[in-house]
Amino acid sequence: MEFKHYSVMLEETIEQLHIKPDGTYVDGTLGGGGHAFQVCKRLTNGRFIGIDQDEAAIKAAGERLSCFSGESKVTIIRSNYCNMKSALQELGITGVDGIVLDLGVSSYQLDTEDRGFSYRFDAPLDMRMDQRQTLTARDIVNGYAEMDLYRIIRDYGEDQFAKNIAKHIAMERAKKPIETTFELNEIIKASIPAKMRQNGHPSKQTFQAIRIECNRELEVLRESLEDMIDLLNPGGRLCIITFHSLEDRIVKTAFKNAEHPCTCPPEFPVCVCGKQPKGKVVTRKPILPGAEELAINSRSKSAKLRVFEKEK
Repeated sequence: MEFKHYSVMLEETIEQLHIKPDGTYVDGTLGGGGHAFQVCKRLTNGRFIGIDQDEAAIKAAGERLSCFSGESKVTIIRSNYCNMKSALQELGITGVDGIVLDLGVSSYQLDTEDRGFSYRFDAPLDMRMDQRQTLTARDIVNGYAEMDLYRIIRDYGEDQFAKNIAKHIAMERAKKPIETTFELNEIIKASIPAKMRQNGHPSKQTFQAIRIECNRELEVLRESLEDMIDLLNPGGRLCIITFHSLEDRIVKTAFKNAEHPCTCPPEFPVCVCGKQPKGKVVTRKPILPGAEELAINSRSKSAKLRVFEKEK
């Protein structure tokens, strides 16, 4: 199956990056290489580093960006973006002019049936973005304590029926292991009152919660933001596209703290903590997809782009 090259909020992201032809840019979630292609097109003697943990993404992006390979400006690394700092150090890079993160699950991952990301296909419960990892969605569904499942579905899925869903999962797996996405669909459906199943697919929030837990998505984001801001050269920009409120809150908070890091009590006449601002938040309110994009790609409807600029 081919990687779809549709990139969410492509024009807005490229515009916000303020690409310099001789700059160094990183895409920490390379995917099919949509954002990457547009960055590379604008470079002359600059440099581009693409990072992704998904083998299929690495292959697809490598093909997509092969037209730039003769110019020795493209480096592709199979890793998680949380390793960006050390991966760049190995290349002798200590500062970059722009970083892009698109935190959405790629169309390829959702549409490849045997990856188990989607509730639309009957497939083994997998959901690993990096298939070298051992923990799968099946392990979480069958191995986590009922209270832990409840916490995950409540916190990561923000599902009001989290307690009931966790209880039903525990009841069913006691009879036999839950192996497939459709088996899990039926359990979730039975946990939610019929009149409450009108707003979209009943499994959407639980599948999101299990995927986030399986791939440690929120911890990875939280632990990486400071490093990424520190990697920026003066005037460099970090552009992050989020797809749900949990991610957006983490990004918004990290950007705000980097702009106003002072921890002194408000009654102090002068700052004594010594924490200096690292730059400014460019987007007071997030940039949202335009009507044209929403018409073309329904998956973009929850996307939000936030931008941080390093102190010049």
